[in-house]
Amino acid sequence: MARILLGVTGGIAAYKAVEIVRLATAAGHAVRVVQTPASLNFVGRATFEAVTGAPVLVDEFEHDSARGAYPGDPTPEHDPISHLELVRRADAFLVAPASANTIAKLAGGHADNLLTGAALACTVPLIVAPAMNGAMWANPATVANLDTMRSRGVRIVDPTTGRLASKGEWGTGRLADPATVLAAAEAAIAGEGAAHGGRLDGLRVLVTAGGTREPIDSVRYVGNRSSGRMGVALAAEAAQRGADVVLVGANLAVDPPPGVELVRVTTAAELEAATRASFTSCDVLLMAAAVADFRPAQASDTKIKKSGRETLELRLEPTTDVLAALAGERREGQTLVGFAAEHGEGGLAHARGKLERKGLDAVVLNDISQPGIGFDAADNEVMLLTRSGERTVPRGPKSSIAAAILDLVESLRNQKEVAL
Repeated sequence: MARILLGVTGGIAAYKAVEIVRLATAAGHAVRVVQTPASLNFVGRATFEAVTGAPVLVDEFEHDSARGAYPGDPTPEHDPISHLELVRRADAFLVAPASANTIAKLAGGHADNLLTGAALACTVPLIVAPAMNGAMWANPATVANLDTMRSRGVRIVDPTTGRLASKGEWGTGRLADPATVLAAAEAAIAGEGAAHGGRLDGLRVLVTAGGTREPIDSVRYVGNRSSGRMGVALAAEAAQRGADVVLVGANLAVDPPPGVELVRVTTAAELEAATRASFTSCDVLLMAAAVADFRPAQASDTKIKKSGRETLELRLEPTTDVLAALAGERREGQTLVGFAAEHGEGGLAHARGKLERKGLDAVVLNDISQPGIGFDAADNEVMLLTRSGERTVPRGPKSSIAAAILDLVESLRNQKEVAL
């Protein structure tokens, strides 16, 4: 297994670095940790020493009792320069979380602390997983710094969209899931593609997200509670794995992830047109949007007034079943995944019927009767269905659910036996 040097910077996401270490050591990797002084305000060195079984260094001039050795290595007889020896022995240098300040230093070639000095001396793959406030992530300075680092071969594991550190704040800037971050380091060590390992490099992935709104008049509409979080998480995960992603977003309540092509739509008809425009060239379709089954047969161009009315009757007409229509036009080599939002008993039978009826490769079943998951929630719990069976993905952040779905897509495309 590999030797991984983990650099931890100052930010609330530093606590997730402990989980990265736990996953890495469970996979058999030897891990050493270097911290910036600011990171000690969030996680103390004793925590990392406990989970790695090795001393943690913060200052470039402090003595390393392990003399640069990783757990399982013999201790050298000489006393090397710590920041040089740690990175020299490593198979990869992973900085997670990477603050906006540290990213700026790395882009500028600064070496003002142990972590940045080690990065400047790094000759092995350098993987950086940013985590910060959404405005800091979108700032042109941060964007330029990351572009500079990418141009030098640094692998960036983009943050996800979700709840941020400040109360009530939502946006892009959350540290990617620890398993995703570790996978990026493992892929870099294995010499695979960029970011998440490039497992979808060269593929075109089309994702639909959000909920359509069908107008009643110039003010009101028939809609649903979908926020688009699940579809946005899928788009972010696919982009991290190296895919070229088109996101057709219907009335998204969350920010789209960086690095994807966004097409904003409102109605089912607009979503159909936008999806059709990209479908023929895509390799994978993830139909996560909640598309209206019915729309008002006639919408008023002005606001319908309440005065003088005892009742208001709406006549609804069916919309196009976009997924079924596209499935009938699919070309060889395309992978189609549908989503089924069902309520309680009978959901599995309905979802399996959708899988067979529409000729899909997989269906993601979401039981919206369960509290705290599904529509307009940060977490989800789903069942993945293929023709060979089904399995449950336990409740977790939608970024984790997205990773499980993309793992399934990879298995389907590699024509592996999909054991569910």
